Amino acid sequence: QPRLEESGGGSVQAGGSLRLSCAASNLWASRCMTWFRQTPGNEREMVASIRTNGGATTYAPSVKGRFTVSQDDARITVYLQMDSLKPEDTGMYYCASSRVPLVGQCRTTRDQYPTWGQGTQVTVSS
Repeated sequence: QPRLEESGGGSVQAGGSLRLSCAASNLWASRCMTWFRQTPGNEREMVASIRTNGGATTYAPSVKGRFTVSQDDARITVYLQMDSLKPEDTGMYYCASSRVPLVGQCRTTRDQYPTWGQGTQVTVSS
């Protein structure tokens, strides 16, 4: 069974940093690994994405320049380094995976991702 497991969430003051990790098992070698976040009453939104083959990345405008998505050399673990955190970054963060699209970049909507982790909470206080 494909499996994703997130870790690294927590509470931090505005301006601080956190690093999330997502460990993958039993997944396709070439895939999109994407971080989503969700707050109560809102849709789950894409935050950052990386293609494991080649390492191309995509970011939501709200986090570009502050967040960095990366992977380890074995392409098993994906990281989300979050710097200059703001209270509006608060939410449940989920790691998701899909096959690489035949055309174009990794998809940005949750319905394109069949495999999800359990989520990790990030709370940023002002």
